[in-house]
Amino acid sequence: MKKITIISILFLILFAMSCGDSSCEKECSSTTTTSPLNPNGDSELALMMREMFDEGMRMKGQIQKGEQPEVFKQFEEIHSVSATEPEKQASPEFKAFARAYHQSLESLKSATAEDAKPLYNNMVDACMTCHRSMCPGPMVKIKKLYIRD
Repeated sequence: MKKITIISILFLILFAMSCGDSSCEKECSSTTTTSPLNPNGDSELALMMREMFDEGMRMKGQIQKGEQPEVFKQFEEIHSVSATEPEKQASPEFKAFARAYHQSLESLKSATAEDAKPLYNNMVDACMTCHRSMCPGPMVKIKKLYIRD
């Protein structure tokens, strides 16, 4: 009789422990979140600049094929979208860099296929100048935009 009682108690303890484990797993799995790729989050400005990079790569391909580049987007909203560091975006320096970028884009927009390469590289220079001063992290990626001889 003692053996049956001991076995029953052990069985109940194991059963209680196994029930507790599954509820813990459910609780833990429901509270587990994946961390974002960028620890600061992705601002609207960061997302726009990724789109600017994609647009630049598309234009680079056109120029390398000897075609006149098509400028689809002007990215005028660069001044108004939310930034990771809004104080930098509000600075006169950032605004000057943004104007320089827009001017280089306008020059590229009206360029012939023969004139496109140096004007395109001027646009990339505008990006590099701003990032050198404001946010150097993406410079490695931006360098991929240059058209080399």
